[in-house]
Amino acid sequence: MRSLVGLAAIVGAASVYLYLLSAHLPRVVRPSEPGAELEDQDEQELKFPSDLDELKELADMLKFYKREHHGYVVLLFCSAYLYKQSFAIPGSSFLNMLAGAIFGPWEGLFLACILTTTGSTFCYLLSAAFGKQYVVQFFPDKVALLQRKVEENRGSLFFFLLFLRFFPMTPNWFLNITCPVLSVPMPIFFSSVFIGLIPYNFICVRTGSILSQISSLDDIFSWGTLAQLLAIALVALLPGALIKHYGREHLKVDDLDCNGDATHEAETHRRKTR
Repeated sequence: MRSLVGLAAIVGAASVYLYLLSAHLPRVVRPSEPGAELEDQDEQELKFPSDLDELKELADMLKFYKREHHGYVVLLFCSAYLYKQSFAIPGSSFLNMLAGAIFGPWEGLFLACILTTTGSTFCYLLSAAFGKQYVVQFFPDKVALLQRKVEENRGSLFFFLLFLRFFPMTPNWFLNITCPVLSVPMPIFFSSVFIGLIPYNFICVRTGSILSQISSLDDIFSWGTLAQLLAIALVALLPGALIKHYGREHLKVDDLDCNGDATHEAETHRRKTR
């Protein structure tokens, strides 16, 4: 009970901080339409984007704010990203695309990689401090399966975690909260998150950067856009193919499926060990 109270206090404090940060945007002046008089835009409602339209609208607004208040926009974006990652809230793909749309492909990729790793580490620490018993209580089968696979791959633990990041057989947020239960050392967890999520972050950030420059369907099918999309696909597929080749020879991952659940064999094994 004490652990739940402590976690609730941290979530509450972080929520208040993020609300105050988003509710006190700097005052800016922008034209509502070409040729129209400038109007004050100091009050804006900010929320996490849930679709591409909201993403593009939010990106346009924050790009305008960034011209005069770059530091504030960086602080706001980093705070929102860490909030989602630390408390295992799904939806990082939209924030990665937002990073590409606001900061461009390279600054956005750097921020996404740093924030993904830092937020996942915070999530790891929160789970270790407050939630280990609840993770086992609410996800006993998945934890048991991962525990068995971690022990089987203990000699190649870094590459096993890297494999799970490249091929998300279990959601990233679930790996973050489960790794303390599995006694995964912090250095291995940290490095596997940073390296393992680079392709995913790259795809999302580059996609957001491209989407922010597209104003019509014709732009999507231009040679330049198609070439960028092809390059993104190749860069993302190469490390995944290498890890998959390594996994076939050195890792034991045969009874994991795309949802992180056990196959019939793993379920039978669990029942026999009861």
